[in-house]
Amino acid sequence: MGNLSKKELDINVEYLTRVEGHGNIVVNIKEGKLEKCQLEIIEAPRFFEAMVKGRSMFEVQHITSRICGICSTGHCMASVKAVEDAIGYKVSDQTTMLRKLILHLETLDSHLLHAYFLVAPDALGVPSVLPLVKTHTDVVLRALRMKKTYSDMCDIIAGRHTHPITVCPRGWTKVPNKKELIKMKELLESTVDDLNITVDTFKTLTLPSFERETEYVALNHPDEYAFLDGDITTTDIKENIKPQDYKQIIKEYHVAHSTSKHSKNKRDSYMVGALARANINFDKLNAPAKGVADALGFKTPCYNPYMNTVAQVVEMAHCTYDSLDILNHLINNGIDETDIVTSWPTRDELHNFKVKAGTGVGAVEVPRGLLVHEYTVDEKAVVTNANCCIPTNQNLANIDLDMKKLIPEIIGKSKEEITLLSEMLVRAYDPCISCSCHMLDVKFV
Repeated sequence: MGNLSKKELDINVEYLTRVEGHGNIVVNIKEGKLEKCQLEIIEAPRFFEAMVKGRSMFEVQHITSRICGICSTGHCMASVKAVEDAIGYKVSDQTTMLRKLILHLETLDSHLLHAYFLVAPDALGVPSVLPLVKTHTDVVLRALRMKKTYSDMCDIIAGRHTHPITVCPRGWTKVPNKKELIKMKELLESTVDDLNITVDTFKTLTLPSFERETEYVALNHPDEYAFLDGDITTTDIKENIKPQDYKQIIKEYHVAHSTSKHSKNKRDSYMVGALARANINFDKLNAPAKGVADALGFKTPCYNPYMNTVAQVVEMAHCTYDSLDILNHLINNGIDETDIVTSWPTRDELHNFKVKAGTGVGAVEVPRGLLVHEYTVDEKAVVTNANCCIPTNQNLANIDLDMKKLIPEIIGKSKEEITLLSEMLVRAYDPCISCSCHMLDVKFV
C-alpha cells in the first residue's frame, strides 16, 4: 500500500458521458488524508417509471426499451415478464427459447462493444479505439465484422437491431421462419473463428491486479446459466429469493453525490454483471465457455473488478454456443406460429383474454447485470405503478468502495497513472455513463 503522508492530490474527471448519463470521477487527498473518492452521477432524472403509469400493459415494453440504446432488449424483456407475472400469464416453451436467443444476441453485441472499444484501448495504451485503426487494423475490422453480424441477427428476430418491435406480452408479433432460422445459424457460425481469435487477443492483454472481496448478486437457475429466468441469489446468502421479493436484497437509497440511486444488501455495497454471474453460476457455463475461462486464466471466486471484462468474453462463448443449440432445436422441430399474437389485443381477443389485476416482477440478466421491473396492473390492463432497478445504479456504491481501496494502493504512482487506473476501474463495470471516458480531459488542481 502506498504512503498517504504529505500527499496532496486533486483529480477531477468531468463528464464521463454516454447517451444514458453523465458523471465525474473525483479524488481529493489533503495532507495525506483521503477526503473524497467517488463517482459522481449528475444526470437529470428521466422519469420512465412515471411515463408508463396510465399506459396499457401491452405497450410499456416499447416505452421502457428506450431507457437504454444498448440494453433495449433487456428492458423490453423485463417489461413483458413483469406484466405477464402481474396477470398470471405463462408463455410457451418456444417463446421462452426465442426470448433467451434474443437476450443472448444483445449480450454478445454489448460485450463485444465493451471489450474491444472501451477496454482494449486502455490495455494497449491508447486514448481511444481510433489509433487502433492504423496500428491494429485487423482487430478493429474483426470487432466491426462481429458487431455487424450480431446486429443482422437482431434485425431478423427483433424486427430491427435496437428497440425490438416483435417482443410483446403473451408471445411475439412475428416469429422467424425456417429460412430465417437457418440464416441466423449461418451468421452465428461465421463468428466462431473471430470469437476464437478474440480469446487469443485477450490472452495478450494485461489488466490491473487489484482485489476487493465483496458481495455478488445475480439470477440463479437450477438447470442453466441464468439470463432470462431464475431466482435472485447472492454470494452472502444460502437461499434464493423469488424475483417478487427483490426488495429483500436490492435496498435502494440516495446519496448526496449522485442523482442515481445506490443499492446495498447487508454490506455497504454489492456487484452485479458478468463477474457476479460467473462467480455465482460458473458451474453452469457450457463446455466452450469453460474452455475460454481456462484459456484466459479466469477462475472463481474472482474478486478483481477489472476482470469483469474477461468474464464478459467467457459469456460471449457461452451465449454463442447456447444460441446455436437453440437455433438447431428450432430448425429441427419447426416453428409453431400459434405464438404469434397482436401487440395490442383486439376486442375479440380481450374477450377471451381476461386480465386479472395484480402486481408482477420481471427479473432478467442484461449485459451490465440484474435488471428488475415491477408493475401494478389494474383489471383494465392499465399500469398504475412502476419501479425499475437498473444494474448501473446497483453497482455505484461498489465502484465508490473499490476506488477508496484502490487509491491508497496506487498512491505512489504518477497523477496520470492514478487517473488512468481510476477511469479503467469505472469502465470495467461497463456502466451506462462511461463510453466517452477515453476522450475526456483530466484536470489536476
